[in-house]
Amino acid sequence: MPFLSDTLNAVQPSLTIAVTTKAAELRAAGRDIISLGAGEPDFNTPAHIRAAGIAAIEEGRVKYTAPDGIPELKVAISEKFRRDNQLSYDPTQVSVSSGGKQVLYNALMATLNPGDEVIVPAPYWTSYPDMVRLCGGTPVILEAGLEAAFKLTPEALEAAITPATKWLIFNSPSNPTGAGYAWDELKALTDVLMRHPHVWVMSDDMYEHLIYGDFEFCSPAEVEPGLYDRTLTVNGVSKSYAMTGWRIGYAGGPKHLIDAMRKVQSQSTSNPCAISQWASLEALSGTQDFLADNRALFQRRRDLVVAALNAIDGIECPVPDGAFYVYPSIAGLMGKTAPSGVVIANDEDFATALLEETGVAVVFGAAFGLSPYFRVSYATSEEALAEACARIKAFCDRLS
Repeated sequence: MPFLSDTLNAVQPSLTIAVTTKAAELRAAGRDIISLGAGEPDFNTPAHIRAAGIAAIEEGRVKYTAPDGIPELKVAISEKFRRDNQLSYDPTQVSVSSGGKQVLYNALMATLNPGDEVIVPAPYWTSYPDMVRLCGGTPVILEAGLEAAFKLTPEALEAAITPATKWLIFNSPSNPTGAGYAWDELKALTDVLMRHPHVWVMSDDMYEHLIYGDFEFCSPAEVEPGLYDRTLTVNGVSKSYAMTGWRIGYAGGPKHLIDAMRKVQSQSTSNPCAISQWASLEALSGTQDFLADNRALFQRRRDLVVAALNAIDGIECPVPDGAFYVYPSIAGLMGKTAPSGVVIANDEDFATALLEETGVAVVFGAAFGLSPYFRVSYATSEEALAEACARIKAFCDRLS
């Protein structure tokens, strides 16, 4: 009799974490490594937020809290949804968890039964399909490649919906592509969903504040109020507020779903870190002025990376609307041979050879469900990005 469950055997470890771990191991062994794998801002949490966390420690606010968040933070999240998204969620409709990933997992665990289907557009954040599998559901992957600007079309969504469909997982701006849906593009999708009242929407808005140029962020329940009663609007402080390690995610949704998610959390982790909750309260209710400066910094990095990669023969890199990733196509490099003799048969071969021969760590596209591409996180210094792109160019120029 096998010791591990069949469910776990169907799930892969996070490949993005694996790439970051491999890069760290090589660096520790003395290699000159530039890691472009982690989706993590390289600057510190803003000072006023750090100060709120320190104050919570000094004032003894370090005990257990309510399982899914302190009342003060829930009020601040309700106000954030009203202020930024024109969505009205009472604090009783808010859940706070140890990161956005736990919010998504709680919702899936609370709602999925064997045979339930969850539509996941690809390329996708690596955890979506495996979380669905862990919770007993079946991911239905819908590919949207470069020719579709990495965006799900209404026609593809309509064709994928069956009586077994329970959720659509929606992410804009996207990890890994940075592609964002404009209002009219999202409205076309919500029009489809309005014709299928059994389908719920899980909207991952984690990169809401990291948008560039003329792109304007919008969320499904904001675009189509008729979806309000079957939408879970998910967000967190990790990316925009440079608080990845503080581990606070949150969501607004129908009260009966939030109550069910609380039940899951109460029997798994219980409350998220009390100190992090008080810091997150300051993040959401304190000054937001630094967000514009961060956006400007990330946009400069984006433009640097896009220009450098598009100057390489065999690589095509679209300009992302948001987040801090690019997802270039390497279709033009398939079948070529590296100086080491390795034939580049797929994007994993490319990423492996690139790391071994140049010390640049990227994540191969198959990890996100769409090949042949690779993901670069430009959440690092311009100097490191320029050097990494130079190494990538030199590597590609040596391919024969």
